[in-house]
Amino acid sequence: MTEPLVEVRDLTRRFGKVLAVDNVSFDILPGQVVGFIGENGAGKTTTMRIMVTLDLPDAGHVRVKGYDAVGYPNEVRRLVGWMPDHYGTYEFMDVGEYMDFFARAYGYAGKERELRIGEVMEFTELDALADRPVNKLSKGQGQRLCLGRTLLPDPELLVLDEPAAGLDPKARIEVKNLVRILAGMGKTLFISSHILSELEQMCDALLFISGGKIVHQGTSESLKVREGHPGLVRVKLAEESPKFLEWAPLQRGVEVFEQDRSAVRLKVEDATAAHLRSLLKHMVDEGFPVCGFELEEIRLEDAFVDILNRSNGGGA
Repeated sequence: MTEPLVEVRDLTRRFGKVLAVDNVSFDILPGQVVGFIGENGAGKTTTMRIMVTLDLPDAGHVRVKGYDAVGYPNEVRRLVGWMPDHYGTYEFMDVGEYMDFFARAYGYAGKERELRIGEVMEFTELDALADRPVNKLSKGQGQRLCLGRTLLPDPELLVLDEPAAGLDPKARIEVKNLVRILAGMGKTLFISSHILSELEQMCDALLFISGGKIVHQGTSESLKVREGHPGLVRVKLAEESPKFLEWAPLQRGVEVFEQDRSAVRLKVEDATAAHLRSLLKHMVDEGFPVCGFELEEIRLEDAFVDILNRSNGGGA
């Protein structure tokens, strides 16, 4: 069994009377891309700052490759690259000087420093901007610079806080492509974002946090097709069947949600695989000319809102 690269256990952090992180636990496996999702103030950034040794928990622990983040912060920092949602700029420093400054801070010297800066600037497409003042970069260029700075020490784990926030569509695509390449290189990534549809495309697993608590852990597929919860089933018939429209609402937990020329969409209260198989068999046994039967996935955004409502006692 693969050992987790990151182990977070019973993590708790208070700021005065505010409980920002409330008994949070999760694992990140080597090579995973994990999305961290939550509203503003949900506890995302506080959790991430503790993970990268920039804050201390009141209780619980974070271990990265076995090293406790509080007891062995220097060892953890050698393994982790931190990309904050905001980064410092310097009025009289250009991109090349900025990267050189941080490469020196990471301990690179001489020819090795030049080679490493060149590799990272080429990867992040910053080489063409080497002489551009840092404070004259666009938002997208600035995000690439911050990512480049994060990649300089070649960390095993990348913790990215809202890397695509405020970017235009082209810049978001660029960030997404860089994440895919890094994942292909075997890097482990932990990404906070509000752009749920893009996280779905990039991530192996998702964590939802609300009010400082983890309210969902799993893949996007397990989130969108949730066993035992209502679902929309698209039923395609080989020919129109008015009788089907009369029959369907008479079945327990089934109602006609929508009808078009090619199919009927049914809302099914129990969307478990076993129940759907039984429902399909019943249709066929009744002689309906079913040629298509598909459980539709719910949108990730809708699933997120639904889980938040449930965690806050709002029901279904």
